[in-house]
Amino acid sequence: MCGLTFLFSAAQPAEALRQRSAEALRRIAHRGPDDEGLLCVGAAAIGHRRLSIIDLQGSRQPMADASGRFVLAYNGEVYNYRSLRQRLTGRWPFRTSGDTEVVLAGLVSEGPRFLEEMEGMWALALWDTQTETLLLARDRMGKKPLYYQPLAGGIASASELSALAALVAAPWSEDDDSTADYLRYGYYLPGTTAYRGVREILPGHWASWRPGVAVAEHAYWSLPTGGYAGTEESAAAAMREALIEAVRKRLEADVEVGAFLSGGVDSSLVVGILTRHCGVTPKTFSIGFEDPAYDERHYARLAAQTFATDHYEETLTGWDRQALETLVLKHVGQPFADSSLLPTALVSELAARKVKVSLSGDGGDELFAGYQRYQARLLLRWYTRLPPALRTELERLIGHVPEPMAHHSRSLLKKAHLFLDVVRRQESERPYVAPVMFSREVLARLAPDLAGRGHPAPALPAESQPGDLEAMMAGDALVYLPQDILVKVDRASMAHALEARAPFLDRRVVELAFALPGRWHRRMLSGKRVLRAAFGALLPASIWKRRKQGFAVPIHRWLRAEMGNELERLLAAVDTPLTHGPVREMLAEHRSMRRDHGYRLWALYVYLLWRERGTQPAF
Repeated sequence: MCGLTFLFSAAQPAEALRQRSAEALRRIAHRGPDDEGLLCVGAAAIGHRRLSIIDLQGSRQPMADASGRFVLAYNGEVYNYRSLRQRLTGRWPFRTSGDTEVVLAGLVSEGPRFLEEMEGMWALALWDTQTETLLLARDRMGKKPLYYQPLAGGIASASELSALAALVAAPWSEDDDSTADYLRYGYYLPGTTAYRGVREILPGHWASWRPGVAVAEHAYWSLPTGGYAGTEESAAAAMREALIEAVRKRLEADVEVGAFLSGGVDSSLVVGILTRHCGVTPKTFSIGFEDPAYDERHYARLAAQTFATDHYEETLTGWDRQALETLVLKHVGQPFADSSLLPTALVSELAARKVKVSLSGDGGDELFAGYQRYQARLLLRWYTRLPPALRTELERLIGHVPEPMAHHSRSLLKKAHLFLDVVRRQESERPYVAPVMFSREVLARLAPDLAGRGHPAPALPAESQPGDLEAMMAGDALVYLPQDILVKVDRASMAHALEARAPFLDRRVVELAFALPGRWHRRMLSGKRVLRAAFGALLPASIWKRRKQGFAVPIHRWLRAEMGNELERLLAAVDTPLTHGPVREMLAEHRSMRRDHGYRLWALYVYLLWRERGTQPAF
């Protein structure tokens, strides 16, 4: 995996373009420590940092065609590049054996429609030196990042925000609509960033730009939903075939491939398919916690023993402020509220000591209705039919009992409190875009100047009724997955020069999963029904039966100690649109162990930390 930069500025001397690009490449050296390339052509500078995975000695970038007219900087892997190369042979004099030149040949020969045939993950910039036209593109699910900012008479683009800031070389300002989105969701909506005027190419889109003409984005793929004509049995068989092939394709590499192994269903399935269907016994990697309520290592060990992997693990012992600041402010480059960024970075660091590529189970919950919130929304349909007086009394009784600080997988009372939270937020999640952190009413108290702000939500499948499972899954796949999960995995893994590949996000797997009726995926308490039907015998029964936990972090405990003190300091010291009273009330309730506001307070802490640093990416 790699990182790229592009800068066009007719007003800047060539040396300034080179210096800015060199600094931008320095800031993303972690994405590609194996090689660096920078090509300046006229008023354009194209840069690349390489993590060598395929064709280790060749395929240097930026890569130009034989005439020198077209120049490509490419970050990604195209798993079907061999078949695409065979189709292009005769129309292109191939000089290398990797996928980069196949991407270059296809785009030059066939234009953006070639993107429709590429299977994998990528972000790329293709520069036509003759017409001075730039093509930017991103993979279907948004696994690889690509940001850009139009400039006066030019444009800048880069894989990470810190690199883009070096190219722009001018201070950025906070976008209030984006801040409102962050307080709502804990991340930014597709296409937007924390900064005014700084954009991100949408997943499944390509964009064109040339001097004097504004950036124009075009979709080459959209998520198809419904339409499967077969039976549940045939769907399970088709999914089995598709996922096995997806794992097999992601073994395409000239280096060793390992796998993350949390002990959950999704990562365990990937490892099981590797060993039982692909003939590979991988190195596997897991992270545990000192707090036993959050430690999943016994399940990871069970899976590792079942499949006889070469297993490695480490323990996250506590909060590391410096590590958090580096990950969020430098690698993400803007506020990011998912605390599992920390253990994801730690397991990536562990894996990077042994391999350069690791498979993951990301996407399984969105594609196969694995989240507990789906169950909660289905229960909500039943709950709203109860007499109002009974609902009021139930909510009073639950609210009267202190909320346990245990993980929800180990406490029915915790689940009851979380369900009550869903009840309180239900109107704020209609229509469903993604789970919200604060209801509209709470957000109006927390940040009154931002309560009515926000970017337009992306176009999503309409909900046929509140709690429509298919609509929720589509929203999570198109918003939560690319803006939270994939940001987390990309930045955490690339911080340690590790390429993470996600078989569940294979195009064939995604399209098949969303072609199926929602009831085939989940029925009340039981999710991932299609996966169970396809691979039931592959995993130990205890892994199938275990309660979903995720990569949760014991932030509730950290916020009752030093992190809570730091939050108070930041609140007093930093000028923000936040109203102090509601934040202090949440912190006091949390410290007294009346309510678990951990993930909300964490989100506010990260935002305040970013504000203290001047609302700029760290370098």
